[in-house]
Amino acid sequence: MRAVILAGLAVLVAGQAQAQPPTLPAPAAASKFLAPGDLDPALVLPPPPADDAPAAAEGRAELHRIAATVRTPARLAQAKADDALEDVRVFAPLFGPDFDLARLPNTAKLFADLRTEDSLAAKQAKAFFKRERPWLKDPDLDVCDDRHDSRNSYPSGHATMGYAASAVLAELAPNHAQAVLARAADYAESRLVCGVHYRGDLEAGHVLATALIDRLMNKLQFRAEVEAARTELTAAHIAP
Repeated sequence: MRAVILAGLAVLVAGQAQAQPPTLPAPAAASKFLAPGDLDPALVLPPPPADDAPAAAEGRAELHRIAATVRTPARLAQAKADDALEDVRVFAPLFGPDFDLARLPNTAKLFADLRTEDSLAAKQAKAFFKRERPWLKDPDLDVCDDRHDSRNSYPSGHATMGYAASAVLAELAPNHAQAVLARAADYAESRLVCGVHYRGDLEAGHVLATALIDRLMNKLQFRAEVEAARTELTAAHIAP
């Protein structure tokens, strides 16, 4: 299984050398499925440590250790590719060439709508907690992007997206669940390799994604989109 995951990641990183046309539309400004109050990040997530707390200092120290010991050229290239691609296509190499959203309209619709939901949830949480990025507190951190992104760190939007999409993919294609969930965790870890998040931000993204999927799966309209995608993926021999 590890070989399958690594092979898929190699394909993904190599593919970044060519421009990728957008497959999914940009997230919408309002939830399609959830009513106000259905998901309140302030009630789902604990507050992050204060910037001057020992836990926060240890989080920044961990990023220095990762930069020194984990950030090989290959792992950094993967982290940069993961930084640039923030939708369900990060999992496509695990499914092979048949996972082409241009030919899977129901699947594309489901994950475009889910992308809206996870983006809204993460942005709401970031706006509430207002935790600053680790490099704002430690300018010596070597980050792998140009620091143009949101200055709010908690939770990680990339991690929230990855864990939310992986939960739905594991539901749709349980034959690929182990590889999908492992890829979600590795995708989140890329945020540490890039030096742009604390580990607690990733963990919060996982918690928020889990809560989001729990709420969405209780919405008939979302469930209908899931079942339409399941039928489509089964016909494409991607899901059982």
